[in-house]
Amino acid sequence: MSNVNIDKEKKYNKWIIALSIIIPLAVAALFGVNLRRLGFDVEPLSFLPPIYASVNALTAIVLIIAVVAIKNGRRKLHENLMKLAIALSVSFLVMYVAYHMTSDSTKFGGEGLIKYVYFFILITHILLSIIIIPFVLITYVRAITNNFERHKKIAKITFPLWLYVAVTGVVVYIMISPYYT
Repeated sequence: MSNVNIDKEKKYNKWIIALSIIIPLAVAALFGVNLRRLGFDVEPLSFLPPIYASVNALTAIVLIIAVVAIKNGRRKLHENLMKLAIALSVSFLVMYVAYHMTSDSTKFGGEGLIKYVYFFILITHILLSIIIIPFVLITYVRAITNNFERHKKIAKITFPLWLYVAVTGVVVYIMISPYYT
């Protein structure tokens, strides 16, 4: 590995750190803002949850196809699919925040063991959705700076974490969907 590639990679570190902090903080701050309760005349975007759950499902599919593509030596397809996965994740995030800024949160109505299962999945989904941000960014930067050996090492961690976040996003939606009003 040349020092030139590592130097290129290091140029992105400040952005990775900044985005890894700013994105979760912005989501948390905006999650707590309900425009309707603040007096704004906005329609609740209640149609969004099945759409953003579908985006999560599509993200999971794209991630799997991207891994198959790279294992079959189809690097350009892999690259394009990974860019699509990032775009899908960003679109999910925008829709998720928009929904919560215009709608009241839905409470899970299940009882007994299923309630504990739901909250375990939800909590691990939320925590890993925060943790995955720097992993995705680092993995992407290592690819665009041609640090492929380092890219492969972190991608082996990033892929299962990101896939878990995408799949559990769908599971959380399916489990809470009966309780939407």
